[in-house]
Amino acid sequence: MRPLVAIIDLAAILHNYALAGRCAPGRRAFAVVKANAYGHGVREVVTALHQVADGFAVASLEEAAEVRAMHGEARILLLEGCFEASEYPIAAQLGLDLVVQNAAQAKALLASELSRPLNVWLKLDSGMHRLGFDAAALRDWHARLQGAEQVAELNLLSHFACADERGHPLTEQQVERFLELLELDFAQRSLANSAAVLTVPAAHMDWLRPGIMLYGATPFADLSAGELGLKPSMTLAARIIAVREVAAGESVGYGAAWVAARPSRIATVSCGYADGYPRHAPSGTPVLVEGRRAPLAGRVSMDMLAVDITDLPEAGIDSPVELWGANLPVDEVAQACGSIGYELLTKVTARVPRRYIG
Repeated sequence: MRPLVAIIDLAAILHNYALAGRCAPGRRAFAVVKANAYGHGVREVVTALHQVADGFAVASLEEAAEVRAMHGEARILLLEGCFEASEYPIAAQLGLDLVVQNAAQAKALLASELSRPLNVWLKLDSGMHRLGFDAAALRDWHARLQGAEQVAELNLLSHFACADERGHPLTEQQVERFLELLELDFAQRSLANSAAVLTVPAAHMDWLRPGIMLYGATPFADLSAGELGLKPSMTLAARIIAVREVAAGESVGYGAAWVAARPSRIATVSCGYADGYPRHAPSGTPVLVEGRRAPLAGRVSMDMLAVDITDLPEAGIDSPVELWGANLPVDEVAQACGSIGYELLTKVTARVPRRYIG
């Protein structure tokens, strides 16, 4: 078997969900499990959280149906709402909480014949300018949906643009715009994503929406997951499958992009961009070999990458390699690649076996 595995620590995910709750006592939380639980495996993550999570949040009806099949009772929030009129009856059959973020969705909802009314979350565009009603339109639709036969609860939701940049003035403005609508009669309210759960108490409404923090990565550039008390939940682990002695002046990999400045030992590792490791990772990106740091050497290939182990004489064929995880934060690797932990975790492909612990 090819020596590459994503080891998923379910106990770490439970710890991180509990941490979200400790940040905002008395609030409930939708565990965000879209995108296959950020690459961790939605079935296993939902099963692990089955007894503790107040609800789950997903991006599509297909994701919602998968979660409902595993959890018959939990509230499941459909974050982008329905995309076609035919989806509203299905959402009702599944018993979803439904985001309504524009007039077309609201009209389609009111035109639908449903088996039961839905919990509706009107989305306010408080400053992200991606989805949602402006304040005036939201007030109008609040009046039109209040008491409609298709609506059970009528709730309010919005999303931050810059909560991951601590002290950004837009965050305070978004909170204020959200609070200005609370004079309306809403049953439930939700505003806080991971960054706001951790650092913006004013955003702790009835429901939290922890996402990236569940998986042990930080939403912040200036605060590490460890400093926040988060535990990493995915370790991408491989092994060395070959070692080459490379003379000074010789190159390694496609495009001869890395040239040895000294006689070097180069290890080939069983992981590449087809597994989800970023192809654009530059030489020097950190990798752990035998628990010690070593730099990436040259371009990442489809199925392999090369590491300079010249300063690790104990390393050789079959030595363990950690691409990121329990001992090498995914956020540090992402930063070296000019990316974010979210992208690295969600891009680990299906051909990488997941092994679950905890």
